[in-house]
Parts: sequence; C-alpha cells; structure tokens
Amino acid sequence: MTVKGNPDARRRPIAVLGSLAAALLCLALALLVPASASRAHEATMAVITLREIAPGRFIGQWTMPPVDMTLQPLFPPHCSWEPPELVCGARGLTGQLSFMGLGSKQSVATIRVIPHEGPMEVYTVSAAKPTVMAARNPGSNLEVWRDLAETYVNLGIDHILRGIDHLLFVLGLIWLVKGGWKLVKTITAFTVGHSLSLAAATFGLVGVPERPLNAAIALSIVFVGVEIVKLQRGEVGLTARYPWTVAFAFGLLHGLGFATALTALGIPQATLPIALLFFNVGVEIGQLAFVAVVLALLWAHRQAQALMPRWGAAIPAYVIGSVASYWFLLRI
Repeated sequence: MTVKGNPDARRRPIAVLGSLAAALLCLALALLVPASASRAHEATMAVITLREIAPGRFIGQWTMPPVDMTLQPLFPPHCSWEPPELVCGARGLTGQLSFMGLGSKQSVATIRVIPHEGPMEVYTVSAAKPTVMAARNPGSNLEVWRDLAETYVNLGIDHILRGIDHLLFVLGLIWLVKGGWKLVKTITAFTVGHSLSLAAATFGLVGVPERPLNAAIALSIVFVGVEIVKLQRGEVGLTARYPWTVAFAFGLLHGLGFATALTALGIPQATLPIALLFFNVGVEIGQLAFVAVVLALLWAHRQAQALMPRWGAAIPAYVIGSVASYWFLLRI
C-alpha cells in the first residue's frame, strides 16, 4: 500500500537508516576504544641520541626504542652510519635527516644530537613530514626554522587527530552549544585555555603526573555526557549557562595533556618557543577540521530532514559518557 500523502511515512526509512548509522558509529567506537584508551596521549614515538665524541664523529643509541624495529635513521650522503657509530667528517652533521619505516606502527621519530660543544639539537620527523634539515646553528638558519615549523605543525595535527578523548570532548561541546557564534566563542575559549596550559607545562611552570591527568581528562568527558542528558531532559546545566567558562576551564586541563606529547621530545630551550607555537597551530588546524566535519554532517542531516526515534537522541550522550567512563577506569 502506498502512502503518497503522508510525509512522515516517507521519512520513516530515513529515520531507520539514521538509527542504523548511529548504531554502527557506536560499534566502531567500541572497537577502537580498547586499542587506544590506555595510551591516549602517547605518540608512537622513537628517539635516537647521537653524542659527538670527536669532530664529525658520533655514537648513536636508542634512548626510546621504536615499536617497529625495522625503523632506521637516514643521514646525509656524506655521513657513514655503521651502528652505533656515525661519521660525517669535516662537514659535520648537516643536511637532510629522515627515517626509513615510518608509518602506522611508528608515526613519530626524533634524533637528538649532543655536540661536543654547544646546546643539544633535536630533529623530529613524522609520517606526514618525513624529512628535516640539520644545521650546525639552527637558530640562524631560516631553512631549518621553516622546517621546524612544518614539522611541529604536522606533529600537532597528528596528535589531535589521534587524541580521541580530546575530540570526544569537542564533540560534546558541539552537541551542547547551539548557535553559530556562541559555538565559535565556546570553541575559542577551549582553545585559549589549552594554549595557556600547554605553554605553562612545556616551559616547566606547572607539572601534573600523567596518569591522574589522563583520568581527569576522561572525567571531563563524562561531565559533558551528563550535561547533554540534562539538556535533553529540559534541565539547564552548568555548560548551558556558562559555556565559555566551562570550555576554558576544561581547556586548561586538556592543554596539560597536549603538553605530554611535546615535552617527551626533549626539545632544547633555543627551539622550544617556535616548536610550541607551531605545535599549537597544528593542534588548532586539526581541531577546526574536526569541528568543520561534524558541522557539515549535522547540516547534511538537517537538509535530509532525517527523523530519529526519540530514543535515538540519547545515543550521543550515552556513547560519550560510556566511552569516557571506560577510559577513566583504565587510567586510575
């Protein structure tokens, strides 16, 4: 029997598809959580330290061994690498540095150079930015500074897109805060908060043990899930009343989590400000890209006039709260 005159009947198949899509999303999150929850802020990073024992001669040692043992450093052509010895001659360690074997198992690798005289130099590559340029004096070499910027922007993007807990918190804010400019200001407050605490932690002004910090971050996501449930019941929660204040406060907490990825690289003081700046730029690029994708999906949902059953509206809140509660139990 056809139902040409009944628009609700025509939308019912779309509603069913929407419910199936939500269920599939929940299943995907459930499969992803066990693999990533306990290491939400741990980049798959490896660190090799080169100590100069004579001009142009270095002894190398893995100070943070790689997950994938096929990972190998690649040095400039004039250098000879026969582990553990690196010989670069009179030209020294200058030129392009890279790693063979970067990928999903090993996303970030760092070379620390401890010269016979002068401050330590740190060069970081990632799967997105597989080469860096080494110079004797990186502070005065524009090419190296540009390379540092590209490296740390990519590292920031990589970290935020792998940080499922941070993205879940942002998703909760999007769900809670209605209105374009109000949402923009709320996300901006979150950005300002985590930028300030990221800088403070990176420069050693504040320090929080990683395990309780990660547990507190999980609790912040549980809080957002509870706030969504309150909003759906018609109650005005703390976030609905003071969205910018809540976003800023939890931004301070999440920024300390971002700092664990940056400080683990052991960046020397000379290059720390530029590394911090561009790492934060990368985090913001990744975060804004995520917000744009979520808003685009919500817009498409409205344009399709897809109707969800009443119970379907509670799915996001309970998924966010359940996943975050599971993380909290793993981290305490």
